[in-house]
Amino acid sequence: MGYFFAPPNTGSKSITMADDKSKRPYSSLVVDGNEKAAARSMLYAVGFTEADFGKSQVGIASTWSDLTPCNMHINELADAAGMGANESGGKAVTFNTITVSDGISMGSPGMRYSLVSREVIADSIETVVCAEGFDGFVAIGGCDKNMPGCAMAMARIDRPSVFVYGGTIQPGKERRDIVSVFEAVGQHAAGAISDIELKDIESTSIPGPGSCGGMYTANTMASAIEALGLSLPNSSAQEAISDNKRKDSYAAGEAVVHLIERGIKPSDILCRESFENAITTVIALEGSTNAVLHLLAIAHAANIPLTIDDFSRIGERVPVLADMRPAGQYAMSELIDIGGIQPMMKTLLAEGLLHGDCLTVTGKSLAENLESVSPYQEGQKVIRPMHDPIKKDSHLVILRGNIATEGAVAKITGHEGLTFTGTARCFHGEEAALAAILDGTVVEGDVVVIRYEGPRGGPGMREMLSPTSAINGRGLSDKVALITDGRFSGGSHGFVIGHITPEAYDGGTLALIEDGDTITIDAEGKTINVSVDDAELEKRRSAWQQPEPYATRGTLAKYAKLVSSASEGAVTDK
Repeated sequence: MGYFFAPPNTGSKSITMADDKSKRPYSSLVVDGNEKAAARSMLYAVGFTEADFGKSQVGIASTWSDLTPCNMHINELADAAGMGANESGGKAVTFNTITVSDGISMGSPGMRYSLVSREVIADSIETVVCAEGFDGFVAIGGCDKNMPGCAMAMARIDRPSVFVYGGTIQPGKERRDIVSVFEAVGQHAAGAISDIELKDIESTSIPGPGSCGGMYTANTMASAIEALGLSLPNSSAQEAISDNKRKDSYAAGEAVVHLIERGIKPSDILCRESFENAITTVIALEGSTNAVLHLLAIAHAANIPLTIDDFSRIGERVPVLADMRPAGQYAMSELIDIGGIQPMMKTLLAEGLLHGDCLTVTGKSLAENLESVSPYQEGQKVIRPMHDPIKKDSHLVILRGNIATEGAVAKITGHEGLTFTGTARCFHGEEAALAAILDGTVVEGDVVVIRYEGPRGGPGMREMLSPTSAINGRGLSDKVALITDGRFSGGSHGFVIGHITPEAYDGGTLALIEDGDTITIDAEGKTINVSVDDAELEKRRSAWQQPEPYATRGTLAKYAKLVSSASEGAVTDK
């Protein structure tokens, strides 16, 4: 593919265990020597040959599953990555980890497991790679939590590795996508569309494999990981069903063998500057609020100090350039058609907004990767020029105030306005709020308060796509605000504030708000406050009782016990 300075090892000389042991620091401990005869015996049974024991072992971490369109094709990409590793002198071994579908579980109790799955994915990749002694690995992710889970594992394990994005879905009928369906539910409740029209939208919005088609969380995180330097150039901007995506997967297999040969690890790539590159790219693309949560978690895995305030600092100088869904007009396929994110990154680099000397998995710097990238063609409307941005500074705004003393994350695109003052209408959990929105209880001027949906209180910090889509479907997106200690889907838009900390379950002010209280959100001043004095809040706090936990055993109970706050990335190994 031309990415590496060092040529691939394609010679005919067989690689002996002794010759190549220094390049196989982990697998040699598993397969070398007479005392490892039992290990070799088992590996013969799964297809190893005598020569394979002298090669670098490359794990292929596949998130394939028929559970969701995002991942249903990833087995084919895993095969391509394995072929690339094998034909470059390595020995590929494929293994699976899990996925869950946000789009399917959204609005149900099952959504509690979505963010939890990020930790399970990272833990399971670490478990297999370290138990089996792989010298490096390729991680392939499709749905939202696959990507940060894979990147967290890469940072944590710190062995040569490359991430491959499964790719975006093609648009459905009339350029529809999954958010079209969620918003149609609100339109139907408002009487704007019929049963037949709802059914048509439902059955024609998802045409095949790939991740949700706007600048939602999957495409946001794929772009962020590319900007971090952990995936090959343009891996983020390819359709799931395309020759380019198969070539990307093959090239990742090649690349990881070269990384092993050169001893390049994620710790050589990830640094404070690379995370600033990722944040800058997410802002320019008007990416999902989930990027805040996930980048904090990846940085934690890499032992790099990063805080929510870094998003505010960087956001003051980075404009929003992408007119992408959900707030904008265009789908990821349309961004792919004009060249993906690389020309935009080249522009950001030229403006001094990216750190070009950061190393990447190509073995070259970010600036070197971008040297040969051509600019966007004249007349394209997906990415705006620097002199005419959609917004002159970030859409990701970190708010503080008496509701969120440790911070909250707002997605303010400018379409909703910059301030909102309204009357609190409080709900314990997402289901109660959604019912009130759909039946017309929520009206213009309300601030919908959804609490006990945080990392511990949910547990699992569910996404509020169903309520926000219902608000938009009823035509209230600029008339109603929504605040929560839960999260938002990348498909959410409107005047929405999430990640409120301290969360309600921990006794944060969110738990003390009452119906009728006045709430003011000021995106310019970066504040979120309830107009109740400290004495009254203390009186309410003394009467407040923590709810019973949702789960007392199993995965959710363990997660609730271990998880950190949203402002710290909601990690479980802090």
